[in-house]
Amino acid sequence: MQLDEQRLNNFVQQVFCDLAVSTSSVMVLLGHKLDLYQAMAGAGPLTPVELAARSDCAERYVREWLNSQAAANYVDYHAESGRYELAAEQAMVLANPESPVFMPPAWEVAATMWLDEDMAMEAFRTGKGVPWGAHSQRLFCGTAAFFRNGYRENLVPNWLPALEGVVEKLKRGARVADVGCGFGHSATIIAEAFPDAEVHGFDNHPPSIDAARRNAAQAGLADRVQFDVATAKDYPGAPFDLICFFDCLHDMGDPVGAARHARKSLAEGGTVLLVEPYAGNRVEDNLNPVGRMFYAASTTLCCAHSLSEDVGLALGAQAGEERLAQVFREAGFPSFRRATETPFNLILEAC
Repeated sequence: MQLDEQRLNNFVQQVFCDLAVSTSSVMVLLGHKLDLYQAMAGAGPLTPVELAARSDCAERYVREWLNSQAAANYVDYHAESGRYELAAEQAMVLANPESPVFMPPAWEVAATMWLDEDMAMEAFRTGKGVPWGAHSQRLFCGTAAFFRNGYRENLVPNWLPALEGVVEKLKRGARVADVGCGFGHSATIIAEAFPDAEVHGFDNHPPSIDAARRNAAQAGLADRVQFDVATAKDYPGAPFDLICFFDCLHDMGDPVGAARHARKSLAEGGTVLLVEPYAGNRVEDNLNPVGRMFYAASTTLCCAHSLSEDVGLALGAQAGEERLAQVFREAGFPSFRRATETPFNLILEAC
């Protein structure tokens, strides 16, 4: 086979850059968990000695960490003074846990994929699934924290108003089911924004339901939102005016069955809100950084969990709007449309 020398060299360079990104990801989690980013935020240019004192860490490690961050362009290095600075834009992404673009929790998900490599290898060889609950605790915390701020930024001001008549119903006291609610952030956001709404969160992972109850209590909403362990095909309490699936339908073994149960559980004139990872309908539409990230997570997490359940349809995190519409048509929904979108999510409405 004839080699294209230039293409080979370019590919080697690309792979080396990817290796650099992979190893520097560990530095991000260290910076987050040791509060190094928080210590730099708003402090201006700092020496390694100053940052070590502010973060209560050893200077020699801090100095090497700072150089890794400067090489990654995650902090700015001022060569004349030998100082390092976290710019305001960098701080929004790395140091502000309330920012809509706060990213460090996402690396917990990546860490889980490494930790659970043996389970993934076994799944590849056998075709069996890996249940969500079999993964490291870091997956549950990282996923919840990563999605939380995006939901805070978009759910009430953008996504719910894009649905036909739903905001008005919520203001009047609609009944809401958040299916696959995880740590309950989406459910508590709805409960907080609409005091007269009756909100129920369901998930088949008991530790996540426990966390959801704690989060609701910390937010002062324990009396306004209820969380229970249930699957997407057997949760009680119908009828609901709004049933939500936030970044979870593609993980389910039987998404058609889940959609059928949602249809039976809807009140007359009710609506399903489906939030899914952004994807085009063809593989070639998703050959980009967003698709690269979602396909990787889908391989070891999303498809793996689906294959651990009955049916095991394994839609994957890049199913795309057409495939998702087909799921809801099979479930008997006459109407399905894209309500709105973000660079990372499709927001879909079924009724």
